[in-house]
Amino acid sequence: MRPALRTAFRRPSPNRQRGLTLIELLVTIAVLAIIATIGLPNFQQFSARNEVAAEVMRLKTALTLTRSAAITRRSTVTLCPSADMTQCQISNNADGKAWLETLAIFEGDGEPGDPLLRTVGKSQLPSLTYRNDDRPVRYKSLGRSTGYNGTFRLCGRQEEGASVIVNNVGRVRVTSYRPAEC
Repeated sequence: MRPALRTAFRRPSPNRQRGLTLIELLVTIAVLAIIATIGLPNFQQFSARNEVAAEVMRLKTALTLTRSAAITRRSTVTLCPSADMTQCQISNNADGKAWLETLAIFEGDGEPGDPLLRTVGKSQLPSLTYRNDDRPVRYKSLGRSTGYNGTFRLCGRQEEGASVIVNNVGRVRVTSYRPAEC
């Protein structure tokens, strides 16, 4: 027979080492611990930034849908928080809790009996305020917002935040710095 085949099927000798040594195991654990201590805070910061970005998209989507509905329907359309989806319910806006609720888009002024056009889900942020008063966002038939410029202040975790600004023309812009009010 061929000598190469005999050596290929040899059984390992009983003195041969199997598995990891204690030093190899300790080095692996130490490397994993270092990676975890560096990676965990970065992951928490990443998660906080994503929460704020998701909220910015939620607000921009709601504002865009409201403005589009006002232009399409040629009537006043209102965006506001609503617990029962029958009317606007803005209370305790100063503590940043009202706008965290489900947002409702109503045709009209958001009074009882006005048709509900659409809803946008709840926020996951700790605080979200708008103008520090109890007015909803209204768009007229030409897509202009009523009143004056309004600013949503988004306050997230880990010192993250942003501002969503609605101007008189009805357009929306975003600043990514954390507002001073947070």
